[in-house]
Amino acid sequence: MKRQIWFATFGYVVSVLILLSFHYWFLKNEGFSETNFILGAFFILLLSIGWGYIITSHLIFPRQKTQEHLLHLTKDIIHELNIPLATIHANSAMLRKRMDDAHALKRLGRIDDAASRLERLYDELVYTIRKEVHRIERERVDLQALVQSRIEVFVEQNRNPIRMHLEPCEVLTDRIGFEQVFDNLVNNALKYSPKEKEVRIVLSQERLQIIDEGIGMDETELVQVYEHYYQGNRQKEGEGIGLALVKAFCDEEDITIQIESKKGVGTKVILDLQKIVVKQDEKEQG
Repeated sequence: MKRQIWFATFGYVVSVLILLSFHYWFLKNEGFSETNFILGAFFILLLSIGWGYIITSHLIFPRQKTQEHLLHLTKDIIHELNIPLATIHANSAMLRKRMDDAHALKRLGRIDDAASRLERLYDELVYTIRKEVHRIERERVDLQALVQSRIEVFVEQNRNPIRMHLEPCEVLTDRIGFEQVFDNLVNNALKYSPKEKEVRIVLSQERLQIIDEGIGMDETELVQVYEHYYQGNRQKEGEGIGLALVKAFCDEEDITIQIESKKGVGTKVILDLQKIVVKQDEKEQG
């Protein structure tokens, strides 16, 4: 698609240059006058508009139509998938009432967790496609509750110990995008830390901090950390695009991100939320 856009741009520029050359030839042969200049300029303007419309209709409109069709198709698929998921949850709840066997209840719990995980994956799929088509609306988010709910997921994975200090905080942001950023940062803290080392989450004074005691980074690594496909440790799983996406989201949402790290000591990621925090007077008006 990018190559087509470049070719179309090049063709458009060349065509405009040809029209300008024709305008010069016309004025040279017919003589320069206000009338001739306006007639030639008007003719060039009409041709430029027509050529621009042709390019737009053949490149941009089909892509937009495809994106909208993809979003509509995805919504239909998600709707159909939600029906069996709701059935799973309903029947699981009914079976839970009739069972008293601990092992059977544990299996039902795993089924419910898997169904909930699928629901979240579907929501993220729709979000990703919708974001490609148009900007996601910001909403008020109870950040304290969001962090607690996401940490519960990591705790269930039986990884590093996680300690939290969370003060009440409400922000205006893209909820799912923020969740993805937070999950990415916490996952990095866990992935690059020995399993016995604690990871701390601090939400205080309009800042969210993720602090680990992992392998850390030196100055060279810190300079490259936001680059696509960069990985500080090639032995760890991942594609090396996580922090690049985190930085892009923070820039788009007016969140200042700062990373402090020292090799062999650990890493601290600080998200400055001052620009998106809902102030007290705004809460009262809302």
